[in-house]
Amino acid sequence: MAENELARETSPYLLQHSENPVWWHAWNEKTLQWARDEGKPIFLSIGYSSCHWCHVMAHESFENEEIARIMNENFVNIKVDREERPDIDDIYQKACQLTTGQGGWPLSVFLTPDQKPFYVGTYFPPLDSYGRPGFGSLLRRLAQYWRENPADVRRAADEFLKVLQREPEVREQAKLERVILDEAAINLLQLGDVIYGGFGQAPKFPNAACISFLFRYGRLSGIHRFTEFALKTLEKMARGGLYDQIGGGFHRYSTDARWFVPHFEKMLYDNALIPVTYLEAYQITGNEFYLDVAMKTLDYTLREMTSPEGGFYSAQDADSEGEEGKYYTWSKQEIQEVLADDADAFCLYYDVTDGGNWEGKSILCNNLRLSAVAFQSGMTEDQLREKLEDSAARLLQRRATRVAPGRDEKVIVSWNALMITALAKGHRISGDANYLDAAIRCIRFVDSHLLDDGILSHTYKDGKAQVLGYLEDYACYASALLDVFEVCPLREYLERASELGAYLLEHFWDPIHRRFFMTSSSHEDLIVRPASTHDLSIPSGNSVATHLMLRLYHLTQEERFLTASVRVMEGCAVDAAENPFGFGHMLNTIYMHVAGPTEITVLEGHGRGIQELLRTRFLPESIMVMIRDGEELSSLYKYPFFAGKAYKDDTAAFVCKNRTCSLPVYSVDKLEAMLDEIDRTALGTRTSP
Repeated sequence: MAENELARETSPYLLQHSENPVWWHAWNEKTLQWARDEGKPIFLSIGYSSCHWCHVMAHESFENEEIARIMNENFVNIKVDREERPDIDDIYQKACQLTTGQGGWPLSVFLTPDQKPFYVGTYFPPLDSYGRPGFGSLLRRLAQYWRENPADVRRAADEFLKVLQREPEVREQAKLERVILDEAAINLLQLGDVIYGGFGQAPKFPNAACISFLFRYGRLSGIHRFTEFALKTLEKMARGGLYDQIGGGFHRYSTDARWFVPHFEKMLYDNALIPVTYLEAYQITGNEFYLDVAMKTLDYTLREMTSPEGGFYSAQDADSEGEEGKYYTWSKQEIQEVLADDADAFCLYYDVTDGGNWEGKSILCNNLRLSAVAFQSGMTEDQLREKLEDSAARLLQRRATRVAPGRDEKVIVSWNALMITALAKGHRISGDANYLDAAIRCIRFVDSHLLDDGILSHTYKDGKAQVLGYLEDYACYASALLDVFEVCPLREYLERASELGAYLLEHFWDPIHRRFFMTSSSHEDLIVRPASTHDLSIPSGNSVATHLMLRLYHLTQEERFLTASVRVMEGCAVDAAENPFGFGHMLNTIYMHVAGPTEITVLEGHGRGIQELLRTRFLPESIMVMIRDGEELSSLYKYPFFAGKAYKDDTAAFVCKNRTCSLPVYSVDKLEAMLDEIDRTALGTRTSP
C-alpha cells in the first residue's frame, strides 16, 4: 500500500490530495486492517474542500517531499472528508476539544492502530511558529515516541478513550413550559451585539435558527426588542460583505464584527437556512427588502449550485487563482469600464473607492440609504433602484468571465433536504413556481439515486451513492418531504416522511438517554457511537428529528412520534434555556410544542384572498396544507388531520387548535379575526418575563 490511493475516490476534498507525495488512504476496513497488521500509528487528517487552512496545510506540509517521507515511513496516513463522514469528524473533534479546548479544520489526529487518539490538534505550520510546533518536528517526535514507548502510548490512549466514551448523565426531564423559552430568549439576547447585530464578536457566524427563535419569542411575548434585534441582524448581514451584493447568496462567516469582510466560501447549508429567516422577516414586516434578499439567495443556488440531475452541490471555495476573495472583489476602474456613466451612483451606493476598502480592492457593501444616494445622484428612488439592478446584472455578467472558485460537486442528502425546505417555503411566500419545481426535482433525484428500499445514503457523486445515511439525512429529508407536502399535498410525500420517521425510531433511537444516535444500528462500528443535541452550523439531527416527530404526530396522530419528540425536548430543555446559542432549532421546536400547533387546511377554489393572507402572515407554529382539488383531499382522508373536511367551489380554510376545529371559513376578514384570536388566547399572556 505504498502509494497515494485517493485518485480512486469521488470526494473533491480527497481528490485535491491525490497527487501529494504522501501515501494517503481513505478510511476503510482495508486501510485500518493494514495499520493493525503493520503495528503503525495512524495519522488522520480531516477537512473539507473549501477549507482555507486545509489548503494552506496541504501546500506547506503535504506537498513537501521531506515531510511526506517522514509520514510515509512512520504512519498510515488517512484522509477524511468531514462532510462525507461527519461521524468520524464528530468523534475526533470532541477529542480535540477535550485536549485543547477548541476544534476546527484541518483536524490533525494521531491514533493507535486500533483508532484510539493519543495526540490531537488542528493546523500545524511546517516549522515552529504561531506558538504551534512545526509539523515536521512533531512527526519525528511522535514517531520516535511510538517506536520506543508503544505500551505507554497505548496506555495513555486507553485512558483518554475512557473519557471520550463517558456517557452523559441522564438528566431529569424538564417540564415543557413557557419559562424555558423566557430564560432562553433573555440569555440569547444578552449575547447579542447591539451595534451590528448577531451574537458575539469576530469571527461572527450567521445563526439562522437563533434569529428565527427570537422572531418566535417576540411573537409569543409581544416584546418588540426581540423581534427588532433579529431584524437588525438580518439587515446588517444583508448590507455587509457577508452577502454577495450582485450575485446573491451568503458567504460562510464574517471575519469582523460588522459583517464586512467575509470568509468568502459559500456553503449550501447556509444558503438554505438563511433565506428562510428573511422570508419570515418579510412576513413580519411586509418589507420587500427581506423578500428580495431571500429570493436572490435562492436564485443564486438555482443558478450556480444545481447539478444537471437536480441535486444541489455542497460548496464553493473562498479562493480563486490562489487568492481568497479575488472572484468577488472589484476595483473602481473595472466598474467604470463596465458601467460607464452609471458607475458613480453604483460606487457611491456600494462603497467602492479609488483605493478600495479592503486590501486595495473593494468588497461591495451598502451603508447608505437609497434615498440619500438618490438625492445626491439627482434621481428618484425608483430610478436609482432600477439603475442599480441593471448595473448589478451587468457586473454579474462581467464577473462570470473570471476564473470561478472551485466547487465541491458532491451531493449531501441532509444539505439538499435543507434546500428543498427553503425552496418550498420560498414558493409558499413568494409564489414563484420555479422554486417548487426545483424542490420536487431534487426529491425525485434523491429518491432515484440515494434512497433504496427505505434506506438512505449520505452522499452522491460521479454516479455513485456512498456511506449509509446519518440521522441528519433521514430527519432533514423527511422534514423536507413534509414542507413540500404542505404546498403540493401528494399523499406519497406524507407516507414516505412517516416511513422515514418510523425508521428513525427503530434504528437510531437511544432509549437510555432519550435521544437519537447520529448513526444507525447497522452502521460501521467506531470507537464511540456519536450522538449530539447541539445545533452548530446546521441544526443537529436530534433537533430536526424532534421537530419532524412533532409534525408527524399532528398529521397522523401516531402517539409514538409525539412520545419521542417530547422525550428529547424534555431532556434538552434545561441546556437549551441556559445555552440557547447552541440550541436554536430545538428552541423553535419547544416553542411549537408549548404554543401548540395551529392546524390549517386550505381547500383552494375560486378567489385567492385566503391564500394571499396566509402567504404573508407569520404563523411559525402552523402546520398548513394547501389542497388543490377534491381528488387530492379524498386521497388523504385516512389521516386524522384531513378527516371531516369537504371540498366546495369557493376557497375555504379549516383551522384547528388544541383539538378543536372551526367550521369552514370562506371570508378573509373572518379568517384574519380567527387568527388574531388564536394569537391572543393560545400564545399566552404577553407580559415581560
